[in-house]
Amino acid sequence: MHALEARNRRFLADLFAGPFRGHAIIVSAPHPGGFGDLGDFTLSKKPVKEWVPCYVRQYEARARQMEQLDDDAVPYVGLNTHTGLFAAAFGCPIHVYVGQETNPAARPIVRTAEEADKLREPGLDAAMLARVLELARLLRKELGPEAAIGVPDIQSPFDVAALIWNKEEMFPAMIEEPEAVKRLVDKCHRLLKKFLLALKKEVGEVDFCHCPYAWAPPEQGCWLSEDEVGALNTKMFEEFCLPVLTDLSRTFGGLFMHCCANADHQYGGFNKIPSLRGLNRVFQSPGPRPAIDAFAGKTVLIQAWSGDELLNQMLDAAQPDSRFLFNLDGGKLEEIQPRYERLRKRCPRR
Repeated sequence: MHALEARNRRFLADLFAGPFRGHAIIVSAPHPGGFGDLGDFTLSKKPVKEWVPCYVRQYEARARQMEQLDDDAVPYVGLNTHTGLFAAAFGCPIHVYVGQETNPAARPIVRTAEEADKLREPGLDAAMLARVLELARLLRKELGPEAAIGVPDIQSPFDVAALIWNKEEMFPAMIEEPEAVKRLVDKCHRLLKKFLLALKKEVGEVDFCHCPYAWAPPEQGCWLSEDEVGALNTKMFEEFCLPVLTDLSRTFGGLFMHCCANADHQYGGFNKIPSLRGLNRVFQSPGPRPAIDAFAGKTVLIQAWSGDELLNQMLDAAQPDSRFLFNLDGGKLEEIQPRYERLRKRCPRR
């Protein structure tokens, strides 16, 4: 393992669950290209092995940029896919937007509690999940035992259920037939947990992070997106979402969460998740202050896709025990480096 990567692994492990040695800065590596007309490997009928060289180039590009910038990145293979991966395992069709730069999306197949209860809980032999596991195995063989292998897009159990069950009917059912909603969420929860445990067993050195570009030791927890909570009140979050998030955190040793919803009102509930190690938010109009106040000393705030003004605002508002990870947009090295160095000057490693 490269000495810089080993240093960065120690630094990030401490940031999330150890002594504070400074805020982290990770620059997203540019996509190396070369995928041509291969498209999304989960949707294609082509052999999975055809994607291996493309993902190897991606990993190598990330490793080169780490060396060139000396940032806090840990290079890994990112297997990000569309959000419909687990919904498709339940039978949801995937709609592909032709001629648009929009990710494929799952279409719901459930409209009633009775239909939800009839859904069979799928296994890991579901086509798309099986292709992810196959590609991960091939990449482990190609890259050796130390390279971190990433995950596909990971939606929370509630968010997967909200893809399967048409939301116009599901949200009223949360009041009228709540147990049916919980049963579907539980099916999604069991499938997700089963998949993540299988992936960890298959590849060993797994990076559970799916969004944004970051890394943490797999023993510190799994990562997921929880985006429907903006439409829920706090009581509904604690009833339908908190139990499965708590179980995932206890199973994997912690939880990292992306949430781009209007969900400032859920911070109290988020703080009830044991070992919530990282939170990536797209801030609402009040800006970062509510999150800084809610999570200082408890959870690393991970900020991505933001300009320097917001990052400096966060640093100015930081409390003594705040911890931040800044994920900067990638690009040409000569354009990235001055921005990275300015921010590093404000965030030196200790």
